[in-house]
Amino acid sequence: MPKLNKIAFIITRGPLYRYRTGAFGVFIRYAPLTIPFLVSLIPEDMSPEIEVYDEGVETINKEKINADLVAISSITGGSRRAYAYADYFRSKGVPVVMGGVHATLMTEEALLHADAVVKGIAVRTWPQLLRDFEAGRLKRLYENEGPVDFANWPVPKRGCYRAKKNKFITINSVQASYGCPNSCNFCVTPCTVKGYHHRPIGDVVRDIKALDAKYIVFVDPSPIEDVSYAKELYSALIPLKKKWLSPCTIKMAFDDELLAIAAKSGCAGLLIGFESVAESSIADVGKSFNSPANYLLAMKKFHENGIAIMGCFVFGLDSDDKTVFSRTVDFVNEANVDLPRFTVCTPYPGTPLYKHLESEGRIIERDWLMYDCQHVVFRPAKMTAEELQAGHHWAWKEAYKIIPAAKRLLRSRASPEITLLTNIAYMRYVHALPRYNRAVMTDLSDI
Repeated sequence: MPKLNKIAFIITRGPLYRYRTGAFGVFIRYAPLTIPFLVSLIPEDMSPEIEVYDEGVETINKEKINADLVAISSITGGSRRAYAYADYFRSKGVPVVMGGVHATLMTEEALLHADAVVKGIAVRTWPQLLRDFEAGRLKRLYENEGPVDFANWPVPKRGCYRAKKNKFITINSVQASYGCPNSCNFCVTPCTVKGYHHRPIGDVVRDIKALDAKYIVFVDPSPIEDVSYAKELYSALIPLKKKWLSPCTIKMAFDDELLAIAAKSGCAGLLIGFESVAESSIADVGKSFNSPANYLLAMKKFHENGIAIMGCFVFGLDSDDKTVFSRTVDFVNEANVDLPRFTVCTPYPGTPLYKHLESEGRIIERDWLMYDCQHVVFRPAKMTAEELQAGHHWAWKEAYKIIPAAKRLLRSRASPEITLLTNIAYMRYVHALPRYNRAVMTDLSDI
């Protein structure tokens, strides 16, 4: 029976976000929580050597990887790279297991390239897979049967990233909630995690106390849907004297008590999905709690509490015409959005948006490498695909001109140690973005 002496973990990235060939000179992202969590779940009676490879911060030389089992995780935009690595290792007789968002969404496709697929949250299935591997009875599919218990999880073993620590903004990411009760039609979260769940607050606080870091990053997709839980969690963070960043929804701005507790607990920045400056486009995505009429007030309240905002906007919704780009940039500058981020509406497989566009025959690109939210993969309703792509690039360029960007940051005055670095990084990103055409995006010759 096979002995598990070494596991190699690989996380793939699409061309825009890869080390050296990507659009960032320094990759401004946190280390994913996936691998530290999987390492912490390895049964105590096993002690395999662990190697971690992340295309976001390094170039992978596959010929130098020597392991008994290769575990690969990817989002949709990196899935074809994941398949290429998987096919290579399997050709060498090395078993491959795949997991992550895309493998959960497209399980049958992933099974064409892997010996096994882990679907969904792996807290029970990953340890079982490892035991099955050593027993010589590896199954093709590992999927949770029944509800997942979110209590008493082990502390993620972030030490597996220690050698790459300086390549990330931080390796100190934390997750308190899973899933989302909202139903935005482009979002993969409700498709990959059923229901809305919380870890016990004591477990989350224990994880944070184990971190020797000033800043932490929450990776919860939608952390404040249970307001009572959020208030209790943020209150528990106050004595820890940490600074934290997190995705969130605009709803926080309009709960004065929650906003005050979050600010007091160390909230330094939030990622807010504004999605659109037009009410009709908000209706397109099904995000009814967003109201563009309240955006300026929300930004004012966030900034008054010292919270910087990465504001995310989607172009190409069915109500969008060619004026959407200028209207969005005008709002970004008026509201002093600290770090604007623009995406092209992208129909990820399994989402209601994908099913809608597929039913209308509007999907024009089938290569998953192009599904990175920066390239047009469908036919828009009120403009051409070329106009959408050009307008998207124009908005990035206009928003990150030095003078308007500087004015936004001076007016905001929220967390300059965060916003200055990220704005400089995105200025470089904007400069590089136009060169990532289809030929560059779909080139797998470096694997």
